[in-house]
Amino acid sequence: MIRNVLSIAGSDPSGGAGIQADLKTFSARGTFGMAVLTALTAQNTSGVTGVHLVPPAFVAEQIHAIFTDIRVDAVKIGMIANAEIAEAVADALRPYHDNLPIVLDPVMVAKGGASLLAPDAVEVLVDRLMPISTLVTPNLPEAAALLRDPVATSRANMAEQAERLLRLGPKAVLVKGGHLEAAESPDILANMNSRHWFDAVRVPTQNTHGTGCTLSSAIAAELAKGAPLAEAVSTAKVYLASAIAAADRLSVGTGHGPVQHFHALWAEHEQSN
Repeated sequence: MIRNVLSIAGSDPSGGAGIQADLKTFSARGTFGMAVLTALTAQNTSGVTGVHLVPPAFVAEQIHAIFTDIRVDAVKIGMIANAEIAEAVADALRPYHDNLPIVLDPVMVAKGGASLLAPDAVEVLVDRLMPISTLVTPNLPEAAALLRDPVATSRANMAEQAERLLRLGPKAVLVKGGHLEAAESPDILANMNSRHWFDAVRVPTQNTHGTGCTLSSAIAAELAKGAPLAEAVSTAKVYLASAIAAADRLSVGTGHGPVQHFHALWAEHEQSN
């Protein structure tokens, strides 16, 4: 049976991040993707120039329409933009969260530096969305913002922040170390019973647009298929690493380009041309 995965996030018209990246990832991982939009953005590989928010009541109506008709096997939450939308998402998901994997990617800042989360939304994200989440996947600046801490600069800092984020209510936390200034890019997965490090060699590339969206969506897809959490994270990281490694096959934009979500599916076609 093909699993159904829902993304609740903002739109990226350039196709590299947001809802567009989520749907590509769901498909690449063998699941059926669905989308609830929280915001429209005007952006490309060089940055965000505008954001148009969807009214919170209509965000909730989209979620309601999905759940009243379609079996949902996992949810990924990305850009929620402001406190009112965060409240609407939390209220809409609360009846279902006990038996539903929910991956929360706390999108706060775009690759080009534009803010994607209003300051008043951080408190709602922490108080309402984190406690209903199966996994929260912050990068180092996001983890620091959630905790109101300086950005971690070492593995020890990352581990300590993961512990503190776990106390805010999610079942598990994946703190991503891509912002560390090192040859490797370590991530730490923490839950109530274990701590696990995932180490990866940093790939020298400018094509990193949407990597956070892609990773969280890939994890949600694997959870929807029934994988245990650590296995889901491991599989998703392997997928993302391959998508980044194949990104130079694309020619999209002049800034931070997207990853190649369909690297495995298009490989034979690319070799024949």
